[in-house]
Amino acid sequence: MTEAHNDFHKHECKESSTVHHCDNKTVKPHVSIGKITTKVPVVLAELELQLNIDETITFPEPVLEIKDIKKRVALTQCRLLLPTNKLFVKGFVRKNIQYASPCNEIDQSTSQTVASDLHSFTVDIPFDCVTEIKQKDFLSMPVMPKINNREEFDFAVSKSLPSGFPEKDQLLSSDLSQFHQESKQFYNELPYCELISSKIIEWDEALDRTPLPGSAPFNEGYFTKVEEKMVVDISLKVLQDQQIRVASTTNDDCDY
Repeated sequence: MTEAHNDFHKHECKESSTVHHCDNKTVKPHVSIGKITTKVPVVLAELELQLNIDETITFPEPVLEIKDIKKRVALTQCRLLLPTNKLFVKGFVRKNIQYASPCNEIDQSTSQTVASDLHSFTVDIPFDCVTEIKQKDFLSMPVMPKINNREEFDFAVSKSLPSGFPEKDQLLSSDLSQFHQESKQFYNELPYCELISSKIIEWDEALDRTPLPGSAPFNEGYFTKVEEKMVVDISLKVLQDQQIRVASTTNDDCDY
């Protein structure tokens, strides 16, 4: 064993570390009993939406065949519009398509073989819809937003009239040189969503499949456009932070 190898071996040993064992013990927190007011997320509704999507995908190069497709649903907007109870949902399906593309050199293909390269293409398929949550479908009713208001008020003033009016008469009105207002704003809790699960059933079909040129097998071809039909099922929760009262009658398991 050479000296350089020994130095490298010593350096490796110095870089290693050991994870030591540490003990732990549970801590029983102090919990108040009685009636407690708290603010927590409250589930307003739990929904399953079904979206129908028809889209045409254009590849940047010829495609011999699709090898695999990985999909992921993402929501960009999920907004409950109160007091209409209309739920606006926007998002997209991210698709990563792995496919084989025939080589540019025609002489690489024979009557029994086709030379190709593996490539990847990612595309976002957008969707949006509006659905109404019926009164009977609410698990808990949302807290409706309070309306802002503004009110103006004036003060009475009396002024002397110019010549041409009786001397004892005065102009009775409000002061136009002043402005007085009382305004009130409410900072309401906005309902929001949580994405629980999604399921996609899809059907992809080539639109412009053309036979491969040259000496390639007669049943082989390539395409650049695919028509895609998808049925997307989305499960989500609609929530809102609300102030509620929690009642507790016993606290025997906790230490003080």
